[in-house]
Amino acid sequence: MEYKTDIEIAQACKLRPIEEIAAKAHVDEKYLERYGRYKAKIDPALLRESDRENGKLVLVTAITPTPAGEGKTTTTIGLADGLHRIGKDVAVALREPSLGPVFGIKGGAAGGGYAQVVPMEDINLHFTGDFHAIGAANNLLAAMLDNHIQQGNSLHIDPRRITWKRCVDMNDRQLRFVVDGLGGKANGTPREDGFDITVASEIMAVFCLASSITDLKERLGRIIVGYSYEGKPVTAADLKAVGAMAALLKDALKPNLVQTLEGTPAFVHGGPFANIAHGCNSVMATRIALKMGDYTVTEAGFGADLGAEKFLDIKCRMAGLKPDAVVIVATVRALKMHGGLAKTELATEDLAALEKGIPNLLRHVSNIRNVYGLPCVVAINRFPTDTDAEIDFIIRKCRELGVNTVLSTVWAEGGKGGEALAREVVRLCEEEKGDFRYSYELDGSIEEKITAIVTRVYGGKDVSILPAAQKQIDELAKLGFGNLPVCIAKTQYSFTDDPTKLGAPEGFTVTVKNVKVSAGAGFLVVLTGDIMTMPGLPKVPAAERIDVDENGVISGLF
Repeated sequence: MEYKTDIEIAQACKLRPIEEIAAKAHVDEKYLERYGRYKAKIDPALLRESDRENGKLVLVTAITPTPAGEGKTTTTIGLADGLHRIGKDVAVALREPSLGPVFGIKGGAAGGGYAQVVPMEDINLHFTGDFHAIGAANNLLAAMLDNHIQQGNSLHIDPRRITWKRCVDMNDRQLRFVVDGLGGKANGTPREDGFDITVASEIMAVFCLASSITDLKERLGRIIVGYSYEGKPVTAADLKAVGAMAALLKDALKPNLVQTLEGTPAFVHGGPFANIAHGCNSVMATRIALKMGDYTVTEAGFGADLGAEKFLDIKCRMAGLKPDAVVIVATVRALKMHGGLAKTELATEDLAALEKGIPNLLRHVSNIRNVYGLPCVVAINRFPTDTDAEIDFIIRKCRELGVNTVLSTVWAEGGKGGEALAREVVRLCEEEKGDFRYSYELDGSIEEKITAIVTRVYGGKDVSILPAAQKQIDELAKLGFGNLPVCIAKTQYSFTDDPTKLGAPEGFTVTVKNVKVSAGAGFLVVLTGDIMTMPGLPKVPAAERIDVDENGVISGLF
């Protein structure tokens, strides 16, 4: 069979006009704001004015990521197409890709093979301009902050305690640490500064959790940009920046509608970091998808210990959502890596490595079922090198936990390869009523909430809070932030805070180094290591392979 790249597959697809996709999603044309022939924004008034009942919510998550890849987004899209093929009224809700990974090494976030959302070039590049709007709002706040200091500093902002950074949606390590305001008195106050990538901006998290323009403005107003000489938090509302920021974001806040290769409606909107934020698409896009379809398939970033935990403990709690079923994506290859095999050794059958690695999958399964009380299915992304013995081993181990395993071939076959998974998801939604609960309650102390996640979700023994972090916790509690949910930032490559500890380690302690508040988003960020908020480009960035011809056709984009 001739191998085709993702972009070749996407460009060969005959896209349906966006009006046709909107009709399929039960979106009346009066709510449609077209961005060309194949993209549109949806007026949020639809949420207020529609009398349709909410459908079922299906979360797709995964085992702990490895360099072998798991295919979570591809499975999400393929499952939606599979549900569509078996006659279900379905929509998919996904995050928007950041330009940083697109031009770096990770690639885009529009799926792969025959399970993609299209037009993939648009989605992976400028799309409808949402990220540019978020970056502009972020940098307007930064400009107003420094201007306030320049113009007399009536709020007594301490330049040494400014926490707000500028941002740009590109991997650029040169901007991580900068000194600005140079050039004399007329050109600002010299200070240390830095840039984050746009998806790491708190405005991205605020944007994705906001339920309306009014809620967006309230959240923007609560953003803390720094502290005064007296130790008092200074907010965006104090700087009178909220109205202008909201004006920049008003169109971006409208969810985007596109389609899968098979014409299933796809709401692609927002994309916060899955580490320092909650890693899910916008609440508004999820709510519209739920309202417009009988089934909504969505995903959360990284493995279930990060993405699903934050989706369930933060997004669902804030938005009043309740998932009906969870899909946990795994591959034989990735599980063998968790069992100690090198990436070069994954093509040969190795049941011993699989036995060492499968506890990683089983812990994620146990968490979804026993910690969160939700029904789940394991989706195995099948590779040609996987043997029947390896597949049977996984099926047997999952069955011991009362969970079914379904093979998925959506990358190669699109929706057809997701039909079996779709049928199992429908069965879970209709026959197995979950008893959804959070992994912790909000009324516990900050320390208790962190400990609950480490012991109940990660499988650790204890938490070690460094003195500087304990001081921050005490200050945040004193400022009234003790009742917020916690968003733990740790490596995505392990249940622990050590990326080299694969599989399902036990008896470990997680060290908390820093705790800060994202007051606008409404959660505390608990840092367990050095989390990179401005990635760099690799030695050979993907950007070197991307080109466009005289007809405007892009090549080299995966």
